[in-house]
Amino acid sequence: MKYQDYYRILDVPRDADDSSIKQAYRKLARKYHPDVNKDAGAEDKFKEVNEAYEVLKDPEKRQAYDRFGPDWKHGQQFHDAGFGGFRGGYSQGGFSSGDFSDFFESIFGSGFQQTAESPYRQPKRRGADQQLKLDITLEEAFRGGAKTIQFARASGSAEMKKLKINIPPGITSGQKIRLAKQGVASQNGGEPGDLYLEMNLLPHPLFRVDERDIILRLPITPWEAAEGTRLKVPTLGGDVELKIKPGIQSGTRMRLKGKGMPRSDAAGSEPGDQYVEILIQTPPADDPDAREFYREMKARFDFNPRSF
Repeated sequence: MKYQDYYRILDVPRDADDSSIKQAYRKLARKYHPDVNKDAGAEDKFKEVNEAYEVLKDPEKRQAYDRFGPDWKHGQQFHDAGFGGFRGGYSQGGFSSGDFSDFFESIFGSGFQQTAESPYRQPKRRGADQQLKLDITLEEAFRGGAKTIQFARASGSAEMKKLKINIPPGITSGQKIRLAKQGVASQNGGEPGDLYLEMNLLPHPLFRVDERDIILRLPITPWEAAEGTRLKVPTLGGDVELKIKPGIQSGTRMRLKGKGMPRSDAAGSEPGDQYVEILIQTPPADDPDAREFYREMKARFDFNPRSF
């Protein structure tokens, strides 16, 4: 086997310490690793780097190399195996099989595993999971059903992906839907990651949501409040008739049982309720006749709402 200048191969001075040699080796091993560098000659360079490091990391071998140069192997019990092993059984570029795996795990991450077919081939890694927020209307959350969405395949990517999803009825803000294998694609042929869609309910012009209950503020006139009446009020499931009792006061809350959000997490469980908050609105006194009418009311009624 021809003489190799191991210091030149690792690009370190002859008086380099162990830390510098190890750092140089890590840099070159990553650069020329066959699973990373597909250029012609990269694998041969990778073998040279491993051979150089095998010698220079070992104080006895390095001392013999520095002393005898081309004849440094004289008296040493190695055999020339190219990219194969030196003494100590089956090894890869001077590492035992366990050392090799541990070292490349430190370079390429914990997903690195050696295989019998290829001692330096990485396994097929699963793609990353993707997290997205999805704005939906309160009606969509109440009814559920199919919805087509469009999103970027990965962060910063201009490539868009269309996907038809199914929203379960009764889903609420913050709940997530997991779509298996619809996340970021693997870079080396593994399975894609998962896509997690976090629901975000948009504000509604009539209703507000309190967990699974729906709140509606219902304006009524003073005479409707005084005499009582029947009114149609909206719910997410359609209009219902509500009986207003005579003498009802602003702030009174009336319950419509089961008219809230259905439960998406437990089949057969009861839905939330809808609460109707009464809001008595007074007509404006914006002309002389209206103001005269309010003065007559003041004279007629002996009423003080601040009797506390």
